[in-house]
Amino acid sequence: MLVYDPATNPLNNNEWAFPLTECIHIASMALSIGTIALIDLRLLAPAALAQKPSQLLKDTELLTLAGLFLVITSGIVIWTTDPDMYFHNDAFLFKMGLLVAAILYNYTVHRWAAKRDPQGVGGKVVAMVSLLLWIGLPFAGIFTAFT
Repeated sequence: MLVYDPATNPLNNNEWAFPLTECIHIASMALSIGTIALIDLRLLAPAALAQKPSQLLKDTELLTLAGLFLVITSGIVIWTTDPDMYFHNDAFLFKMGLLVAAILYNYTVHRWAAKRDPQGVGGKVVAMVSLLLWIGLPFAGIFTAFT
């Protein structure tokens, strides 16, 4: 039977590999959350930006997708350093559940609302839920390291 040995992972054997991967992970998270937050802030404060939410969505779509692709890819690479530890870490499992919920919400409810340029309370609620989901991810990531 093959047993996974974290010591054989290239990220664990190079002094700069893990920190560099972490930097890519954090920067790509900032990119994706930042582009989504632009739309949320526009939904919360209609006078804040000149562009409509639907135009912001269109303008940031590729950046958001690129950020999500990089954050997920780098996250998988980081996870390979010690998968057993991550599987038994409640904060990590919470983060993964939150990530799935945030992505599903972003590409269903959030996208639907942004395309319709809502002006009322509905758009504000959609934006607040979105911000709570996405802001929760970095906090869950921080707690992963300490639990």
